[in-house]
Amino acid sequence: MISSDDLLFFSVIAASASLADAARKLNVSPPAVTQRLRALEERAGVRLMDRTSRGLNLTDEGELVAAEGAAIVDAIEQLTERLGRRSTNVRGKLRIAAPYGFGREYVAPVVRDFVQLHPEATVVLELSDHPALLSSDSWDVVIHIGALSSMGRLVTTLAPNRRIVCASPTYLAQHPNITGPDDLQAHQCLALRENDEDVTLWRFTHPKRGSTTVRIKPAMSTNDGGIMRGWALAGLGVIMRSEWDLADDLAAGRLVRILPDWQCPDADVVALLNARYGRSRRTTVFLEMMRGRFQPVPWRTVNSDT
Repeated sequence: MISSDDLLFFSVIAASASLADAARKLNVSPPAVTQRLRALEERAGVRLMDRTSRGLNLTDEGELVAAEGAAIVDAIEQLTERLGRRSTNVRGKLRIAAPYGFGREYVAPVVRDFVQLHPEATVVLELSDHPALLSSDSWDVVIHIGALSSMGRLVTTLAPNRRIVCASPTYLAQHPNITGPDDLQAHQCLALRENDEDVTLWRFTHPKRGSTTVRIKPAMSTNDGGIMRGWALAGLGVIMRSEWDLADDLAAGRLVRILPDWQCPDADVVALLNARYGRSRRTTVFLEMMRGRFQPVPWRTVNSDT
């Protein structure tokens, strides 16, 4: 007999680039995945997947199990959800995706508290470079920071967040003054590659002088916000970064805000919601806890000038 756990297991395999990739998602060893897949194929009496040097390929029977299995798992989830709505208890699996740095700093502690308060619930938290690009059907809540393209998902704002241009006192002491956005073109700027944005085009708005854009030439770039912040602290250049990540350094004077009269585009913290079956109670409770974490907004209580 094939169980619902088998179908969930195989759905992860079917969506993975390799057995090693599936093992990481399942938090088990690759040999354990291989052994379980072999046992599933023996019970089914057919080969479900071909392993090649280029990755995994579903057989015709594997395609059938993946498709029919997804429908069965969805039906079970719908039934569980409907029963859950008739109960005041928070139960079931909550699947959350979030950016690496923000997820570690702010989402993971809320997940910890959520599970401690609601032991009948389980949580899967995945940190990603691009959480908003993950399949909307695979996650109940996706935490995202910054502007969104049209994605066809429900969006709710969790906290305000600005972008700030800054550099270390050491860097500023050794380079010409920055009195306007155009001056940045003569400086060493550091770029963070995230959310598929044009990271070399920095936008500014002034209450009296209107809007302007500056095309920077990054001296260094990375997809890791912590690395870029470290470069700035080491005096290697000017960065534009979310205030949630800079508040402590600005308050301590390790970084200094540049062009305070110019406003960069906001990068609010939002949650993208899976709306297949309506918002579950566990999702609603988790979002309430996240909002509670941001009242007051922690990065603005640290540095009220930003």
